[in-house]
Amino acid sequence: MKAVILAGGKGTRLQHLTKDIPKPMIPVAGKPLLEHQIILLAEYNITDITILVNYLKDSIIDYFGDGSAFGVNISYYEELEPLGTVGGIKEIEESLTEDFIVFYGDVMVNMDLNRLIDFHNQKNSEATLVLHPNDHPYDSDLVDIDDTDRVTAFYPKPHEEGKYYRNLVNAALYVFSPKILPLLEKGVKADFGKDIFPKVLNKLDVFGYNTTEYLKDMGTPDRLEKVEANVNSGLVERKSLKHKQKAIFLDRDGVINPDKHLIHKHEDFELYPYTADAVKKINQSEYISVVTTNQSIIARGMATIDELNQIHNKMDTLLGNERAKLDAIYYCPHHPDSGFEGEIKEYKVDCECRKPKPGMLLQAAEKFNIDLSQSYMIGDSERDIIAGKSAGCTTIGVKTGKGIKSAKVLPNYFFGNLKEAIDFIIDEPYSSIYNDIISRYTESKKPTIITVAGNSRSGKSTLATYLQKKFEADNKSVLKVELDNWILPKERRQKEVDVFTNFQLNKIETDIKELLSGKTIKANGYKRHPEREIEDIEYTFNHQDIIIIEGIVVLGSEYLRDISDITLFKDISSTVLKERLHTFYKWKGYSDEDFEALYAMRKPIEYDIIEKHRTLADIIVQ
Repeated sequence: MKAVILAGGKGTRLQHLTKDIPKPMIPVAGKPLLEHQIILLAEYNITDITILVNYLKDSIIDYFGDGSAFGVNISYYEELEPLGTVGGIKEIEESLTEDFIVFYGDVMVNMDLNRLIDFHNQKNSEATLVLHPNDHPYDSDLVDIDDTDRVTAFYPKPHEEGKYYRNLVNAALYVFSPKILPLLEKGVKADFGKDIFPKVLNKLDVFGYNTTEYLKDMGTPDRLEKVEANVNSGLVERKSLKHKQKAIFLDRDGVINPDKHLIHKHEDFELYPYTADAVKKINQSEYISVVTTNQSIIARGMATIDELNQIHNKMDTLLGNERAKLDAIYYCPHHPDSGFEGEIKEYKVDCECRKPKPGMLLQAAEKFNIDLSQSYMIGDSERDIIAGKSAGCTTIGVKTGKGIKSAKVLPNYFFGNLKEAIDFIIDEPYSSIYNDIISRYTESKKPTIITVAGNSRSGKSTLATYLQKKFEADNKSVLKVELDNWILPKERRQKEVDVFTNFQLNKIETDIKELLSGKTIKANGYKRHPEREIEDIEYTFNHQDIIIIEGIVVLGSEYLRDISDITLFKDISSTVLKERLHTFYKWKGYSDEDFEALYAMRKPIEYDIIEKHRTLADIIVQ
C-alpha cells in the first residue's frame, strides 16, 4: 500500500515555531513530527511514500531526501498553490493505482495500521475514515455510522440546536480506493471532511473505523506541549492497539442514568449528576470507557433501533457538553422470551450478547485488543456481575439502580455509585498500603496472616479485597476470610449487648483454630440485604501463602491479634461513618427515623468500641 502525507500547510497558529520550518518539521521529543509518521509507516511495511509539500518545502526535502535513510522510498509533489487536503491528491492520481493511506502532516499518530487496513479490506470499503469520540463534540464536525460501520451522515458545526448527535469525529486519517479519484476536481482547493465526503457518501462505499488510539492535531502551542509530554511518557506508544488495553465496562440504566424501567424515549433519559465527572476521569486515565447494555425495548417492540440510537446520542451529547466521552457503546436488542403483544420476533432469540452472557464484553475486547483480566465491569444487577466475571474482569457493584440487592453472585467490590467506583479504580488509594505491607512481608513465613479491622462501612472489605488482588497479581495464593459471615441472623441478635456477642467471637476463634489445623470450616453467611438469601460459606486452608482475616471484631480478639503477622485498622471519621451507615441502611430499606434509632443504640456498644481498636494495629489506614 502507498502512503500520501499532506505536508504543505503553514501552521499559522504556531507562527513562533513555523517561521523558519514548516509545521510537520516541528520537533516532538527530539525528532520532527513527520519523522514519527514515516517511522510508523515503515513499521507496517508501507514504504512507498509521497509527501505533498509547499511552504518551506526545502527543509522537508533536505531532511528526508529519498527516504533511504529511514528504510522507505519518498517522492515529493510540490503544490504551487495551496489546494487544501484534496487538490494535491488529485494532481498525483496517475501514481495512485491501488488503495492508499492518507496522513495529515500535523497530526501525531500511533496506530496498529494492520488492524485499520484489515478493516478496510474486510468491509470492501472504497473510503475508510478513521474516527474517534472527542471531549468537545459540541464544536466539532461529527460523523455517524450504522451497526455495520457504514458512514451514514456528516454533521458540520454549528449543530442544529435541540438535536442530539453521536460523538464521532473525523480523525484526519484515511484509506482510499482509487475509485475516489474521479470524484475529486482538479485544480480546486477543497477539504475532504467538508467538501468531498458528504458528496460521495451515496456514490462510494464509505466506512468509519472507530478507534481509541492516539491521533492528535498539534496545531496550537498547548496541544504541541501535550503531545510532546505524551510521547515522552510513552502514552502515544501504549495507546496503539498492537498493545493490550485496559477497559472500564459500564452498564447503562442504574449506573450512568436513573433506571426508569425500560426507557424507550430519549425524553426520559437523564444522567446522574456525577456521571460526567466519573466518565471524564476515565478519559483522563489510560482506561477505555465502554458501555454494555441490555436493551430489550427493541425485542419488545417498544422502540426501533433509530429510537434507541437517539437515546444514546443524547447520552453522548450530555456527556460531551461536560467534556466527557464514551469510547464505545454496545447494546443487546434481544430477549429470549416470546409470546408478548407487539414483540419483534426476529429479536426474540437466546443470543450470546445479552447479559449475563459476556458477549458484548468479548466483542469489545476483540475490537480494542482489551486485556479483560486488567479491566473492570461496573453494574447494578447480578447479570452485570456474572457477565463481568465470565469475561474475566474485576467486578464492581453500585447501590444505585437495582443496587445488587437480591444477587447471589456478588461483585468483588461494592460502592455507592459510579463516581465512587471510578475514584477507587483510578486513584488506587491503597497502593501505598500494599507497598508498606510488602516491606514487612516475610517470604518464608507461610501462611502470613494479615488482619484488617475497622468499623462497619469504613472500607475495610474494599481494602482487604484490594490486598488480595494485589497479592494474587504478584503470584501469591490468598485465602480471604470475612468475619461478617459469623454474625448472627437478625432475628437471633440480642439488642444492647456488645458487638462481640452478636458476632459470635468465641466461635470465630474456635473456627479459625480449626481452619489453621487443616479442617474445612463453615459459617452461616451474612444477609447484607433483606432481598438476599443466606447461603453457608466454607473456608479451607490449602497452604495458601497469605490469609487475610477481615472483620470489625478482629482486633477485639487476643487470639487473632497473637496469630497475626500484620494488623491493619481502616480509620474513618465519625461524620463520614454516620453518612455511610445512613446510605447503607437506606439501601436496605430503613427510614431515616429507623436509622437514627439504630445508630443511637449501636454507637456505644459497637462503633465506639471498635474505634478504640485503632491503637492495636500495626498500620492505620486513613
